[in-house]
Formats: sequence, structure tokens, C-alpha cells
Amino acid sequence: MKEGAHSCCFRPKERLKGRNAVKEVFSRGKRYGCPGAKLFVLKNGLSCNRICFTFPKKFGNAVERNRARRLGREAYRLLRPRLQGGHDLVLLVYPLREGEEKPGLSSRMKQLEYLFGRSALFMGKPECRSSGR
Repeated sequence: MKEGAHSCCFRPKERLKGRNAVKEVFSRGKRYGCPGAKLFVLKNGLSCNRICFTFPKKFGNAVERNRARRLGREAYRLLRPRLQGGHDLVLLVYPLREGEEKPGLSSRMKQLEYLFGRSALFMGKPECRSSGR
């Protein structure tokens, strides 16, 4: 397997699992919010980040929750190389308000970039990815 092959997948060790672990991040973690999502961050003492995507009780049906979770995982996977390690992260995604259209990958990326920027999880300067240089 190539050296960078793991950068394209969401590895099991990167998942924050267990009710007690998630509750601890909710209770002791720092909170950062934006419209449609809230990020909870707590240092974990590990070399990598662990993340969990969760929703309020009244967040649509299973199809909508799974779609929101897939979009969140993909956005996180794309932003992961720019993040500092050693944190437990819980992303709480809120349901759409009436009249809002379903968010796509680009809007979820913008949300996460904003939240990670506010929480100072990005390493160094943001990369310029526009002109292909």
C-alpha cells in the first residue's frame, strides 16, 4: 500500500465511539458554532483526531441523517491534512429551517472550515489551492 493511501479514507481509529466519550466532549469541550452546526473540541492526548457526527432528536429521518453524516465525513476527510492532531471532535448538525435547500459538500466544507478556523485547529497558514500552482 502506498504511503499516502490512508489519507483518502476515514479510518476506524479516527472515530469517536461510545456514549461516555461523546458525553465527555459535550460537557468538557470548547464550543464553536455557526448556522446549521456546532463543533465541540477537547484535547485527547493522542497523535490523531477522533470525530463523531451527531444530530438532535428531531433531525429528519434515517436517510437525511445518513446523508448529513456522509457529507460531514467527506468534508472532514478533505480538511484533515490541514488540522492539528490530538483532539476529540463532535460535530452537532442541526436540521434545515423551512425554505432552506439541502446542503451539499461545498456548504459543509465551508461550515467545517469556519468552525476549525475559529477553534484554531488549522496548522500554519491556509494553503492556496486555487490556480493549480
